[in-house]
Amino acid sequence: MATSDVRPDLLNALSTLRESVAAARFPLPLPGADGARRSRAELLAQLDDYLVPRLHRPDAPLLAVVGGSTGAGKSTLVNSLVGRCVSESGVLRPTTRMPVLVCHPDDQSWFAGQRVLPHLTRVWMPRQDAAHGRVEAYESYGAYEAQEVEEPYGDGGCAGDGGGARQPFGDGGSRAAYGGSPREAYGANRGAFGAYDVRDPYPPRQGPAPGALTRDGVTPDGVTRRGLARGAATFGEGGGGPDGTLLRIEVDENVPSGLALLDAPDIDSLAGHARELAAELVCAADVWVLVTTASRYADAVPWHLLRTAKEYDVSLVTVLDRVPHQVAGEISLQYATLLRKAGLGDVPRFTVPELPESAGGGSGLLPATAVRELRDWLAHRAQDPAARADAAVRTANGVLASLRSRVTSLAGACAAQHAASSRMAHRVERSYEEAAEQAHADLVGGAAFAGDALAHYRNRALTGASGALLDALTGSVAAVLYCAVAAADERFTAELRREPGAAAVPFREAGVGAQERVGVLVRRWQRCLEELADEAVRVAERPGDADPEEVAALLAVALLGGENGHGAADELAALLGAKEGLRLRSRGGGLLGTYFERVLDGERDRRLAAIDALEGQSGQQAQLIAAMSVLQREK
Repeated sequence: MATSDVRPDLLNALSTLRESVAAARFPLPLPGADGARRSRAELLAQLDDYLVPRLHRPDAPLLAVVGGSTGAGKSTLVNSLVGRCVSESGVLRPTTRMPVLVCHPDDQSWFAGQRVLPHLTRVWMPRQDAAHGRVEAYESYGAYEAQEVEEPYGDGGCAGDGGGARQPFGDGGSRAAYGGSPREAYGANRGAFGAYDVRDPYPPRQGPAPGALTRDGVTPDGVTRRGLARGAATFGEGGGGPDGTLLRIEVDENVPSGLALLDAPDIDSLAGHARELAAELVCAADVWVLVTTASRYADAVPWHLLRTAKEYDVSLVTVLDRVPHQVAGEISLQYATLLRKAGLGDVPRFTVPELPESAGGGSGLLPATAVRELRDWLAHRAQDPAARADAAVRTANGVLASLRSRVTSLAGACAAQHAASSRMAHRVERSYEEAAEQAHADLVGGAAFAGDALAHYRNRALTGASGALLDALTGSVAAVLYCAVAAADERFTAELRREPGAAAVPFREAGVGAQERVGVLVRRWQRCLEELADEAVRVAERPGDADPEEVAALLAVALLGGENGHGAADELAALLGAKEGLRLRSRGGGLLGTYFERVLDGERDRRLAAIDALEGQSGQQAQLIAAMSVLQREK
């Protein structure tokens, strides 16, 4: 499945799939949920940072991401490939706190906007002009001006920026000076979307890009040059731009046109944010350059990346760095054997010897001969049309081919989430059904007509306290219903102890205030009952003989008294007439049933809402499968 041409239907299918993946949620702590969340984040990053941008613009420069473990010498390698210090290296760990992208000036427009790595804030660092003691500060789309600063590279930088001869990539690539505004070049690139009737996923940003230096040396987000430098220095602790994620852009004519190098943070960094960013950057690469060392080439972390690269069938190259001369042959042979056993025997391998420069001494740059083979390999990929197409198409096709299994896995995780939610909802509903049946039986059987209510009824002829009788019955009804709610909660809570996802559902918070809510509804029922009694008295055959308060109390006893309430029903018939008494009892029974359901259904629904609030949608699995099916047809 070739991807060298823009294919609108494929891009739209990918856009639909991306929306379905973004909508997937895995809130319940089920087995495999953590892995599903990581897979979702990785897939979104790869779609946003690599696959969609690459398929939109097959002619965009190749992005080679240099990744590896801490202390592997990635920054020294990038600096040596470029021929000057563009990324800080040293003995402190982690060293690469802010990712650094280096490209040719002609390719600047490709990376100035949000075409790739759209979530990273661009930072254009100043370039030192030794003749005048001033620097040029590149703005967001390439305009530049002279500004006085104290430290051209923030708090640190590389020693000996000018030390050693600068070795060109391959034949040196284009040496053209800046021609025209990169803003105009970027706009021209973006204009190509209109010819293909496809949605541009990266609409142009209004105003300067975030993190861009303006004429007063302040970013639109209020960050100064010195603040950006401090952000770079604290990247490992989550500092940086407004969202803690910066991408420093460097331009250098020594990088061949059509290629960009990106020095990524350590993939095994102790800083979780830097570790996650490193994984995202690797997923955004056309070419993965994995750097490991003679002492760590068998560690688990680099091999995890290698296995992932094999799974995605990406363009991969490995660099065995800091290899002592005495054991270079033996270690290289052992490393080759491990790669071959892992099915990666055809992966290009380069060996960089252990030199004083790679340990931090001298100029900080390796001799040109140490990185010449790797430099020539990268230059060939950028400048030879066939090799360039092979690198870009292979990685894009590898990612496309991997989507089926990855999306299927996410769909399975969505199904597991929905199944767990359904099981919990079923247990809640069943518990409340059983509690409702028991509460109905208690009320019909006269459980509420006891204690103070029964005493007030028996003494009613002496005291005439019909209001007290009705209040006592109301309190008893509230107690019965609240006990039913508590019993339902206790029942499903006990059952859900065996459900692994239940711990994430805030059932306890949903039950807070249940007693007060039950009381409010039961008192509302009492007022409605009193209104029914008042209406019945007005239309009674002998209205002057009936008191509305007494009728309401007798009606409550007739409904809730069980066998002991038959006398109250006879009294109603005597006061209102047989027909009106029967009609009142029927309406009162319907009213009681309505508020009975409101209480228990309302509390049940609050518990179910706690499950629904976790955003587990029943259609997520189907949406993912449908979107993947459409993509399979378009591939």
